[in-house]
Amino acid sequence: MDRLRLLTVGPVDVGDDTLGALAQPTLPHYGPPWRPVYDSTLELLARLFRTSNDILLMPGPGSGALDTGIGSLIPPHSSICVPANGFFGERIQQIVEAYDIQACVIDFPPGQPIDPETLRQKLAAWIPQCAAEGRPMQAMALAHHETSTGILNPLREIAQVAHEFDLVLIVDAVASMGGVPLPVDEWGIDVCVSVPNKCLSAPPGVAMMSVSPRGWELANANPARHGWYHDLRTWAWFREHEREWHPYPTTLPTNVIVALNHALTKLFEEGADQRIAHIRGTAMHVREGMNELGFQMFPHPDYAAPVLSAFHAYPDSNVSDMMRFLREEHNLMISGGLGDLAGKLFRIGHMGAAATPAITETLLAALTEYLATRGLNGKHGRTEAKNQLRQA
Repeated sequence: MDRLRLLTVGPVDVGDDTLGALAQPTLPHYGPPWRPVYDSTLELLARLFRTSNDILLMPGPGSGALDTGIGSLIPPHSSICVPANGFFGERIQQIVEAYDIQACVIDFPPGQPIDPETLRQKLAAWIPQCAAEGRPMQAMALAHHETSTGILNPLREIAQVAHEFDLVLIVDAVASMGGVPLPVDEWGIDVCVSVPNKCLSAPPGVAMMSVSPRGWELANANPARHGWYHDLRTWAWFREHEREWHPYPTTLPTNVIVALNHALTKLFEEGADQRIAHIRGTAMHVREGMNELGFQMFPHPDYAAPVLSAFHAYPDSNVSDMMRFLREEHNLMISGGLGDLAGKLFRIGHMGAAATPAITETLLAALTEYLATRGLNGKHGRTEAKNQLRQA
């Protein structure tokens, strides 16, 4: 294989056609040459998010847009319910607390999904308690797909609980949008954040965020200011006063958005449901092959997201050594564990070019070779591993 192939959990290995769109001559981020591309991209994103809410394209990572949504909607000295079951749930807690907002955290074990009934019971006790303390609870914020463990949280049921208690719902859909069904309006999500460099198979550099009318109302009513760029009121001013020429406050990464537009067009030509089915099929194939080699999934398969697969480290093996072998010997890159799970598990993404049969078979063959070279024979082994590698 002539170049590094990404089977990571992001960024993904972008197709040559989308890279070609990225390499087109740079457009200005304003005026007639640009607006058709920008408007078309917003329309495609609204279709992807399944929403009539406003869509913002914000230069930067998904965490930056999530930071903007939380800080803009919820004033200091309030409370937010943060159900967390991994690294990115903990990050939401850190964002919340950075704004002097009380994070009412419900910790679920890594590898286990957020339980809606536990949420319901906790909220019934917490909401009057927070009100009595002068820190009213106003929102719930969570990661839909907890990529640190491969868990897909039951967002539809969680959203129902949030609505029962009249809480604003803020969702990190960075690694789920485009890879699993996620109808923003139907599920009543007030702020939903994602990025191009996961399931959309596009380059990183911009975040996408939908904001509901209720979200805008809360942002406008927030007495606190926390800077300029990360305040949704700044974005609202430009949308209102510079609508025809420059409806956003800063320079946009136009090449990245052109590539995103191409990737979204390609997705809908393929069919959004077909893309989801393809990712799921790839995940099943990889998991079957990994089971054949003796690797055990970290979460229970019933809770695992199709977007990536997390596996326990092989007994008596070194994850860093395995990742180095794949990278240096076969130009294949996977992801390790995060936080307390570093060295204990590894993760394989099923997005972008990683979802092609040639790449997945090459990975399984390379892992077969690794186990053999380290004297770690797989459960059953895979036949003709070296022949498959030669043909890749």
